[in-house]
Amino acid sequence: MTQKIGVIGIGHAKFGKRKDATIRELAHEAVKPALEDAGITTTDIDAAVIGVAGDEFAAQGSSGALIHDYIGMKNKPMFRVEAACATGSAGIRAAWSLIKAGLAETVLVVGAETMTQVGSPKATELMAKAGDTRWEYPFGITFPGFYALMATAHMHEYGTTREQLSMVSVKNHKYGVLNPYAHLQREVSLEEAVKSLTICHPLNLYDCCLISDGAAAVILANEEKAKKLCDTPVWITGLGSASDTMMISERQTLTSLTATRLAAEKAYRMARVSPDDIDVAVVHDCFTIAEIMAYEDLGFCKKGEGGKFIEEGQSYIGGERPVNMDGGLKAKGHPLGATGVSMTVEITRQLRGEANKRQVSGAEIGLSHNVGETGQYCFVHIYAR
Repeated sequence: MTQKIGVIGIGHAKFGKRKDATIRELAHEAVKPALEDAGITTTDIDAAVIGVAGDEFAAQGSSGALIHDYIGMKNKPMFRVEAACATGSAGIRAAWSLIKAGLAETVLVVGAETMTQVGSPKATELMAKAGDTRWEYPFGITFPGFYALMATAHMHEYGTTREQLSMVSVKNHKYGVLNPYAHLQREVSLEEAVKSLTICHPLNLYDCCLISDGAAAVILANEEKAKKLCDTPVWITGLGSASDTMMISERQTLTSLTATRLAAEKAYRMARVSPDDIDVAVVHDCFTIAEIMAYEDLGFCKKGEGGKFIEEGQSYIGGERPVNMDGGLKAKGHPLGATGVSMTVEITRQLRGEANKRQVSGAEIGLSHNVGETGQYCFVHIYAR
């Protein structure tokens, strides 16, 4: 029960408008390299945890079972998880728990989603239903609307500027260009981002993440198996999870996500580290204001100084705390079920030193932060090489 649990295999499908692949094919595109990376086959896997946030996107009920069959895991235990945008990280936590409980030695985690085939209006509607369908959704509020409220509050209370929001986008597009799996591999200038089309004031086009298709896969193993199968396991040393009210109107504040703060405290405590020990992080930047609030809620800077943090370049490579070197949700894309697993893939690459031109030199401790809905779910994981 005291054994460490490590990542021994990672795989990633290309994110984007994937008209060339179904959800099961995207999952296979991620699982195959993960198995090859670990040097094992599906016969060596004891169980699978599969994350798909919404069956309506793929027009397929029980997507988890469909994927499970297609990747060759027939007759093995399979668990489907769902935590909205944090589904992938919920899958990582569930797999970790299975191993920690002694119910499995190796577990495959797959996150997948196909969102683009329903079109942007329908996808926006489906995601809006993750808000309260009695008191929020019927009145027309969408996720850009929710985060626009947070941005407006943060700008009012702390003086965060329009330019600072756009600086997050500029950074994440810069690194997204260097990520071969990213949906949007295109840099954007600050002027272009600031002057882009208003989506929901004060959020512009380049403040909003992409609607994407994609998949990612991770293989976890207990310490004995990990050391036997892998020369460079990346250990998951801390896990934190928390929640908040379903209705955003019942929150105590709109300038912070309580679930992030609570989940981060738990993860830091379990890993016996502090925010100052984090060498590289991936955070949930579904909107640029979300990344700025994450800087603050994760303890990378003081409350209200997130705008200053990005303006000073502190979240770039070479800065105090490099964040979203994979392009983040903003440029890499956000296929809901895949996002949290993709985050684990990125941190594993960084800690192995395999991130090429977006590598954070000497990174030894990493953090992933994945939010579901508007903070109703939050998972923070700490990793060490």
